[in-house]
Amino acid sequence: MASSDPNAKYQSPLTSRYASPEMSANFSNNKRFGTWRQLWYNLAVAEKQLGLAGISTEALDQMRANLDNIDYEIATAEEKKRRHDVMAHVHTFGVAAPAAAGIIHLGATSCFVTDNADLIIFRDAMDLLIAKLVCVINDLAAFATKYRSLPTLGFTHFQPAQLTTVGKRATLWVQELLWDLRNMQRARDDLGFRGVKGTTGTQASFLTLFNGDHDKVEQLDALVTELSGFKECYPVCGQTYSRKVDVDFMSPLASFGATAHRIATDIRLLANLKEIEEPFEKDQIGSSAMAYKRNPMRSERICSLSRHLMVLIGNVHQTAAVQWLERTLDDSANRRISIPEACLTADIVLTTLQNVVDGLVVYPQVISRRIRSELPFMATENFIMAMVKKGGDRQECHEEIRVLSHQAAAVVKQEGGENDLIERVKNAPYFAPIKDELNELLDPATFIGRAPEQVDNFVTKHVNPALAPYADIIAAKKPAELSV
Repeated sequence: MASSDPNAKYQSPLTSRYASPEMSANFSNNKRFGTWRQLWYNLAVAEKQLGLAGISTEALDQMRANLDNIDYEIATAEEKKRRHDVMAHVHTFGVAAPAAAGIIHLGATSCFVTDNADLIIFRDAMDLLIAKLVCVINDLAAFATKYRSLPTLGFTHFQPAQLTTVGKRATLWVQELLWDLRNMQRARDDLGFRGVKGTTGTQASFLTLFNGDHDKVEQLDALVTELSGFKECYPVCGQTYSRKVDVDFMSPLASFGATAHRIATDIRLLANLKEIEEPFEKDQIGSSAMAYKRNPMRSERICSLSRHLMVLIGNVHQTAAVQWLERTLDDSANRRISIPEACLTADIVLTTLQNVVDGLVVYPQVISRRIRSELPFMATENFIMAMVKKGGDRQECHEEIRVLSHQAAAVVKQEGGENDLIERVKNAPYFAPIKDELNELLDPATFIGRAPEQVDNFVTKHVNPALAPYADIIAAKKPAELSV
């Protein structure tokens, strides 16, 4: 016998462990079936407004009063008997609104509620994601500005390279997030409404209802679209809206997954260097065995879930590719899993990313120590230029520096000592002309180029204009709290 204990059966960690209450609610049965009822109500209102007989005011009143009053026991029993979820809920709605029982779903096919409800739910999900992404960008841009001029060692191939700044590095993350915001907003705005199209998209049933009046059928389509909160519907469709729409909807989410994974990976690398760390709570435990550890578990979670987010796009690609003629039903079960999971996963990643960004800890002294260990090698070009200005020969100076650099490198690599290149340069008679300038030539601030100015320009000219339309979201921003 099946247990009623929820802990006795599998639960998706996406909703039971990680996702926000608002995104979980957006994909709940209450939202889905409540939206079906709203669509049936909108259809009946529009049909009555356009003169269709048999739809009473009492019927509409009962429908409106029971939009959220769903008896799931009746619906479950009816679906078990009929093996058809839409007709089960038509019956259940009719029980709650008996005066409307005969006109619910009038002229419609199942996809009138299933597809149109999906589009509404997807639109609302994207609104939630966009709001969270805006907050991440805003916070990370503030971080970039705060550390605009703090020199740090750059890395290419994860090998020491020329200096950059902590803030400039952060702008690389922000720029990709801005592209994600653009893509998500575009996908959200491009979502249309399936509308009132009938069984194979020809609107034949509605043309019959309105006695061959094509104008009224077009008006019905436009009116239901407007009542459902959309500016336009797709001009043509089969039984379903084209599953290419799902590809366009999911693509920005997969792309964001790549961005989030890259950012979290960078933070994990920097945490290993002890230059930057994600927030670590007072009572948090990093390892059950090694009590001293401060593992970057939030960033690791972002990477783990981002990988899942990136691969889900494959489902909608394949589903769009294998739809036959006006429709096949092999899309249904896959879409019920893959698209909600993508939105839930993106929601979790965004919440976690905001939590990390809000609490990033920077260790300037560690950063400075690493710069000091590598800067002597990087400063050799400056030494050469300074010697040439004093009348030296560029090629001769290059050879002197090369020899001293290799000697210092041997001390570091073979003896485990400190980089003593600067002392070697100071003690070399050849470099006596610039001995008094060495400290100035080794100032890290002289190695960061235009990094601070680039941060300022980027934030002023690109971030601020992009975030301006979302000022209300930023003003209402709350700290991102994790459930676990």
